Order: sequence, then structure tokens, then C-alpha cells
Amino acid sequence: MGMHVNGRVTTAAGPHKRFEAAFSGKAFAPHRHDTYTFALTLQGVQSFDYRGACRHSLPGELVVLHPDELHDGQAGTEDGFCYRGINIAPTDLLDPLNGRALPFIQGGRTRDKELITLVVDLVRDLSTPLDPLHWQNALADLTEALCALDSGGNLTRQPDAAAVVAARDYIEAHLIDPIQMEDLEQVTGVSRWQLSRDFRAVLGTSPYRYVTLRRLDRAKACIFRGLSLAETAYACGFSDQAHLTRQFKATLGLTPKAWWKIIDTRTHGTIIQ
Repeated sequence: MGMHVNGRVTTAAGPHKRFEAAFSGKAFAPHRHDTYTFALTLQGVQSFDYRGACRHSLPGELVVLHPDELHDGQAGTEDGFCYRGINIAPTDLLDPLNGRALPFIQGGRTRDKELITLVVDLVRDLSTPLDPLHWQNALADLTEALCALDSGGNLTRQPDAAAVVAARDYIEAHLIDPIQMEDLEQVTGVSRWQLSRDFRAVLGTSPYRYVTLRRLDRAKACIFRGLSLAETAYACGFSDQAHLTRQFKATLGLTPKAWWKIIDTRTHGTIIQ
């Protein structure tokens, strides 16, 4: 049985994945994604199960979800909740991290004023695309703020970022083809075991899940353009429509139909004061 979702997601202008979302009741089934999600709670109580516990974010607090961590989302009260957020790919943090592994924020939420101020600045005005220089400066500041709050668990050795980037580039160039770890070993000259560990340290997820998520990104673009699910599955490397739907629901917490229903492609004109 499909999950009924009461809510909307309004996307921002420009290429960066900024959005405003409002939901009542159960918002998302358990799912994962390979980006950091920074979500500033604006109204209500944003509740989510994360790393074995139910967490609650109040207005003014910031949810920080690490890549590839299982989580869901629901309203903590009958009034529903609203938040603004931005998804940031670990690849955007490669340069400012300078070889460090991805930082982790314990508990998935924070009241840290510096980090909150940086995120507010990025999502303040969703009607105007971010200036490129603003974006680059924000990434540097955001990385340092995250590292200052890092609760540990990073690799003790420096990951091989060059090998990870080479593996990522190969994946993206062969996205609809069958991809094996042997292929990535040949491309990088690194053993599959080390590459898997370093891939997760640098990009926050496994090579297999990275392939799935990039195919789903392509699938969302196809659905947006009006392709049928069967056509989308064929164009994006899935074996059939049922395979696409299963992966969509397991990864994004929604079926393709439910996802399309809540997406509002109009940009949001409100500016956070």
C-alpha cells in the first residue's frame, strides 16, 4: 500500500538544491541519500528517526543529516512543520576538506550559531540563484564549521581522494552500463576494499549506492520532462519499471508518483528576515 503524503516541496531558483518543505503527519518513509542535508526548522516540530533514536528539531534549530544515513520524517505535533533546506554533495567539499574525511554531527541536529547562520544565508532567498563567489566562500566556511563540530569516527589515515574521483568519473561516464568493482579497480589501481572505504570517507556512500542515486537523479529529470516510468527505467539503467519504482521508494522514501505529487517547481519568493 502506498503512503499518502500531505505536503509540498518548493524548489529554489538556480542549480543548487535548495528548497522549502511543509508537511503534516508522516512525511517520508525511511530512506537514504548521498548528500548532506541541512534543514532549518521554521515552524512546528520536525521529528525524525536517525541512528537508533527519534530526534526533534524546533524552530530555529538545524537538522544536519550525514550522507547515506537512514532516516525518515514526520510532524512532531498535529500542526505540521515547515523547513528550508539545502542538499550539498560531498564532492563540493572535496577541495575545502583538503583530504580530510567527511565530518559527522552527532544526533543529526545542532543549535550551533555559526553553522545556523551560514545555512540561513544560503536559504534566505530562494527566488534568486546563489552567486558563484558566494557559493564558493560559503562552502569553505561551512566545511570549517562542520569540522569544528565533528564528533569523530573519521578515518585515521588520509583517504585516496584522487582514486575516489577517478572512480566517480568512471561511474558517471558509464551510468547506464553494468558496473563492477573490477572495473573500478582497473581504473584506479586501488583494491576494491580500500576503494570502498575511501569512497565512503570522501563521498559519504558506497560505489553501489552512488550508482543507484545517480541513476535516480537521471530518472527524476526524465519524469520531470514527461517520460513514462517504463521509458524512464530504460533510459536510466534500471531493468524495468518495477525495478525503478522499488529503488525510488527504497532510496527516496516515496514512490515516483508520490514524489511528483509533492514537487512544486515554482520558486519561492519569501525571504527569511
